[in-house]
Amino acid sequence: MAGIQISSELKLPLDLNSKAFANNKYAYYQWMRENSPVFYGKLSILNAYVFSRYEDCVMLLKDPRFVRDRSTITGGNKFPVPSFIPLPTSAKLAIQSMITEDDPDHKRLRGLVHQAFTRKSLTKVSARIEQLTYTLLNKAGAKSRAEGSVDLKSEYALPIPVIVIQEMMGVSEADMPRFREGVRAMATGLSGWAIARTLFWDLPQLSKFVRELIVRKRSHPGDDILTGLIQAEEDGHQLSEDEIVSMVFLIIVAGYETTVQLITNGVLTLLQHPQQLAKLRANPDLIGSAVEEMLRFAGPVHSTKPMYATEEILLHDVTIPRGATVWPCLGAANRDPAVFDRPEVFDIERSPNKHLGFGGGIHACLGAPLARIEAKIAIANLLQRSPSLRLAVDPSDLKVQVRPGWHTYKSLPVILS
Repeated sequence: MAGIQISSELKLPLDLNSKAFANNKYAYYQWMRENSPVFYGKLSILNAYVFSRYEDCVMLLKDPRFVRDRSTITGGNKFPVPSFIPLPTSAKLAIQSMITEDDPDHKRLRGLVHQAFTRKSLTKVSARIEQLTYTLLNKAGAKSRAEGSVDLKSEYALPIPVIVIQEMMGVSEADMPRFREGVRAMATGLSGWAIARTLFWDLPQLSKFVRELIVRKRSHPGDDILTGLIQAEEDGHQLSEDEIVSMVFLIIVAGYETTVQLITNGVLTLLQHPQQLAKLRANPDLIGSAVEEMLRFAGPVHSTKPMYATEEILLHDVTIPRGATVWPCLGAANRDPAVFDRPEVFDIERSPNKHLGFGGGIHACLGAPLARIEAKIAIANLLQRSPSLRLAVDPSDLKVQVRPGWHTYKSLPVILS
């Protein structure tokens, strides 16, 4: 485990929220897999049992003994921490969505939402992303030439999913300021000191905006996802207005955050592995397998929503109590040598590659096809348009963000040429 010394006498619970952990997570993951595959520690604000081995994570994602809805066990509310202050309905809809439900409610909601993500809609989006990337690269290239470098994350990776989601939702240009403010709040305001403003101001404002859109779409349907959610029907059931608002919140967070970070992490990983970058430049058709390897090797999502044990479970000599919070550590599982040959090697031709970058089981990411399309087009076009793409700073100057359950960077300064 080069680069970090880990004591063999760790005090539990280990705080997985620290800067030291964020900067050296893969070394810690190795220690966890080898020495404490069911590790009791603090992740975010919760003490939880963290699974780090691939097979255990797959089991957790598929085993009905683990649920997302904690009220199944507690009989109380669904939230993982006590709420002493009544939350507005909009905040509850943002926190409690399809991804915190279990079957049969989850199956019903997923079936209805899936109807809005048709192959036809994704084909249409692909053409739009192609056009969008060229426009953004022109602007980013001009800025790079004028200023010497450009932040690829803010100037390229970030606008792609924001604009795509806006257009898929059928949001007009006139409404874009309100929509973008809502996206900003959901993407950056659900942690730290900003959370109070987000819960009690930003989310109610975004909810009001979405409900206004729903009213308009009912009267004037369009060729967009929001209209699809309104019209979706299965076995005589349709989404309620609250459920539609919750789905919009979920699509904003999942569709925005994962794609921004996947493009950023993917480009950085290529720049850190010049031989693989050269191979991809020589064989552009490898972009599909390259993105899959980016998801495995440096994927942004390192855990799912918390899960809860419905009964006492013994695993690797550790007793997990009934009602305990459990997390699958996807980042650790994706480098498990029991499953992946040479897991610490970045190989864009890796096959098979059964990574858990989009989770698994009934809660596997519904937006995975869209994220893959955005990442493939964005990265392929970037490499084509910038044959001498390189980092504008020393790699050691890049700031890994301290975000439990994520692997993300604050910015990615590059030179486009």
